[in-house]
Amino acid sequence: VGEREGRIYSSLVARRNYNLGHGIGRSGDLVEVQPKAAGSSLINKLTNSMLLDIIKISGVPSVKDCFLVPMATGMALTLTMLAMKKKRPAAKYVIWSRIDQKSCFKSILSAGFEPAIIELVKVGDELSTDLNAMKDAVTTLGAENILCVFSTTSCFAPRGPDDLPSIAKICAQFQIPHITNNAYGLQSSKCMYLINEAARVGRMDVFIQSTDKNLMVPVGGAVIAGFDKQLVKEISQTYPGRASGSPSVDVFITLLSMGVAGYKTLLAQRKELFSKLKSEMQALAVKYEVEVLETKNNTISIAMTLNESGKDATSIGSMLFTRGVSGTRVVTGAENKTIEGVTFFGWGAHTDHCDRAYLTAAASVGMAEDDLRLFVKRVGKVFDKVGDEKHNKEILSTKTSELML
Repeated sequence: VGEREGRIYSSLVARRNYNLGHGIGRSGDLVEVQPKAAGSSLINKLTNSMLLDIIKISGVPSVKDCFLVPMATGMALTLTMLAMKKKRPAAKYVIWSRIDQKSCFKSILSAGFEPAIIELVKVGDELSTDLNAMKDAVTTLGAENILCVFSTTSCFAPRGPDDLPSIAKICAQFQIPHITNNAYGLQSSKCMYLINEAARVGRMDVFIQSTDKNLMVPVGGAVIAGFDKQLVKEISQTYPGRASGSPSVDVFITLLSMGVAGYKTLLAQRKELFSKLKSEMQALAVKYEVEVLETKNNTISIAMTLNESGKDATSIGSMLFTRGVSGTRVVTGAENKTIEGVTFFGWGAHTDHCDRAYLTAAASVGMAEDDLRLFVKRVGKVFDKVGDEKHNKEILSTKTSELML
């Protein structure tokens, strides 16, 4: 006789949700058991336990606790910062190593903090953490005024993952919390090693990863994990009200379907395909006189330069998309974007100083050999078409010039 009794009008909706209408958690705590929802509560508990095991298998054996939150990564980052705010009420700033993804930047603003943006430094072809600038920002702003340092692992090349162990040492020195956006880094042994090493040598509080990018489920979930059980619990208690149980059910079913052996096989296949993708892109680079950028610390994404610039470069991205190639990004380095009054120059390139256009491709979990083969074939066809059009324009220009004489 209450206002919420799990009644579902549509039989189709009931079947879609396995009659689990109550969601997860109780008002004020996402991981607390709900007596009226024994099934959902049990699934949620089991899912979180399996996710903790998955994180350990993936390369962070020192992790202490985690939970699935039914929000995508950006909102999960915001929730984490709001929880940390209670312990650091005077804090106004978040030190943020630049990555050109709107959700990362907006997660800071949505939590009510001011981002102190740390530009990256170029080391060879790779964009890396500017540790000196980060340390200067801490001393300038004052440690007590900083909520946390916000670092990133998985990212689009030529940006590499941040130097998490060195950042962790800075955070430990100044007693500042450290959170990491590990959006699709769960599948990368390199990213997970950096997180584990950061926790070993310095301060690493929380790292957050997407369920859809790493576990091949629908968008709508993230895993918040950390090295202090009490902190992870406080984050779960910051979530207001109950939440949808759908992401937990999706992950529960998926992990039972995969098993440990299936998951490890997927990780091994992804790593192998990354090596093949790099080799194939290097072969394309030789054939079409472009260059694959050397970003040894990025073991997911690869960047290849283009001979075109501006609109001619972006048209290559459009041509690939119309040929069924998704996931590639063409970056010109000439675009600017303003987000909440802050302008980023060279948007998409993670730097103000991008001197040539490039496209990126990634080897992510679940990718198949056929996907790689078709990608390489279609990129080659697009490059051929662009080359033919350029050649025809040159002939037309020459003939026009001759007629004008």
